[in-house]
Order: sequence, then structure tokens, then C-alpha cells
Amino acid sequence: MSKEHPPQSGVKDEHRSDETSVLHVPVLLQASLDVLKPQVGESYLDLTAGYAGHASAFLTITKNYAGSVLVDRDDYAIKRLKPLSDKGVGLMHTDFVSAARQLVQEGKQFDIILVDLGVSSPQLDQSERGFSFTNSGPLDMRMDRRLGVSAETLVNTATADELARIINQYGEEPIGFARTVATAIVDGRPLSTTEELAGLIKQTYRGKWKKTHPATRTFQALRIAVNDELKQVEDLMPLLPDLLKTGGRVGIISFHSLEDRLVKRYFAEQFDAGLEAELQPLTKKPIAGDIYDVHNPRARSSKLRAAVKK
Repeated sequence: MSKEHPPQSGVKDEHRSDETSVLHVPVLLQASLDVLKPQVGESYLDLTAGYAGHASAFLTITKNYAGSVLVDRDDYAIKRLKPLSDKGVGLMHTDFVSAARQLVQEGKQFDIILVDLGVSSPQLDQSERGFSFTNSGPLDMRMDRRLGVSAETLVNTATADELARIINQYGEEPIGFARTVATAIVDGRPLSTTEELAGLIKQTYRGKWKKTHPATRTFQALRIAVNDELKQVEDLMPLLPDLLKTGGRVGIISFHSLEDRLVKRYFAEQFDAGLEAELQPLTKKPIAGDIYDVHNPRARSSKLRAAVKK
């Protein structure tokens, strides 16, 4: 588990990124198992497999390796998933929307689907990935390093108005401070490291701050923009019914209100569709990490929503 303090919004905990220590701390693991109820022989699709924190637990129960697929757009994660691939699990090195579309086209369906949104601790621990403002590294923030636009590109080329919009919309920072930060970024360019950006934002902050570093929301906003995270979630939701077998279950773990709002809205539309509904609720209310996973500090902002295909 990384030492990021305080935890940045949208972070899921799995294990340290070094090669000598593998400590899995998947968020809401027991709650996911309790709600989705994996059975021996069932097929499993993990659209954000990461370092197999959830996948290992589900596959240990289902034992259906050949009928399961793990997806991640992070090449580091794909390498660490190879032991499961050696057991017959299919690996897809791409974003979850592209994977979902391909699987739908191939006519694949699964008994269980899990989507664990957010940044994993190994990504934070690797300073060269640029997600963390605690350890200085290049301003990258790309979950898929094959992407063309990094946070450095965005920070050094976007207008002040565009940066303010991103920080306000994706970081949920009040517009006044978002504009202040955006102006400071433009005036302070060029910026190339996380340390430079975090320091600049800290300097613009007026008053005292306690638990949450002033740069937290801006870093969240830039990460969401670079990885097109909300559009990914929005595009994924309508694909889920086609990926589920009848009686198949899907669980989605979100880490901030922007993600959760999209998941909640789609599920609500499904549940209210009457006879046309394809999904029915498994959770009337979201399962909250700060209640059901209290020993995992990274779980405190997480929410699990789940549904079953009619």
C-alpha cells in the first residue's frame, strides 16, 4: 500500500509496486464476493484487473480460468497478470470500453463482471508515472502509456479558461479557486514535474489546510482529463447487459461522486424501465467503503453498486 497522504480521490488499493513485496488490499473485496456470489464454474470478466486483487479471489472460487478475461490498459498490470494467463485466463491490454466493445462483437457473455474504477496504489508508488504529488516525478498521469497526451502536455498547452473548466468540472474545485490555480499554472509554465505543480498550487492557497493537500483536486481533475475517465464510464454502462448471461451479475466500485453519479443514473434508468429493463438491482443502496471496509484507508470514499441481468 502506498504512503500517499492523504489519499487522492479515485484511488483503489491493491499492493506495493516493487518486485519483492506483493500485498493485495483490494477495496470492498468481501462485499464484492458477498453481493456477486461467485460459484464454481462461472465465467468472470474483470474490466479493470489491475494487479489481480479482486480477480485472484474470484477465480480461486470459480476455478474457471479458461472462461474468464482480465482487462487493463496499464502495461505494468498486464505483466503482473501473466501468472493467471498461464492458467488459461484471457488478457486484454486495452481500455475497458474498447475491450467491452470487442467482447460484445465476439458474442462473449459472462456470469460475473467487476469494474473497479480508480488509480491503483502501484501506479501512485511509481513516481515516474506522475500520479502522485508526494513523490516527485514527471507530469505524466497516463494509465495507458501509449496515449499521446500526458498531463505535462495538458498543463503546458491548455488555456487558463480550459484549465479552470477542467479543475472545476473534474476536480469539483470551486470555480474561484479553479481560476486562481489555472492562472498560476499558465504564469508558471513550463511545468514538468509533479513537485513543481503541487508546490505552485500550494503557494496559491490562502488560509490553513488540514487533511487534504490543496493540490489533490487539481491532480484528480488532470488525471480524469488525460485518461478520459468519465467518458469511459459513460460509454461502458450500456454495453454491460450484452456482456452478461441471464442471471449474470455486475458490480461497479466507484471512488468519487462524478463516477458514481454516472453509474447510479444508468442503473436507475434500467431499474425504472419496467418490462423493458434488462437489469435488476442487487444493491438498493451503494455499499460504502467507509462502513464495510473500515480497515482499508483507501476504501473510505468507495461505493459498490451491483445489478443482475433478468
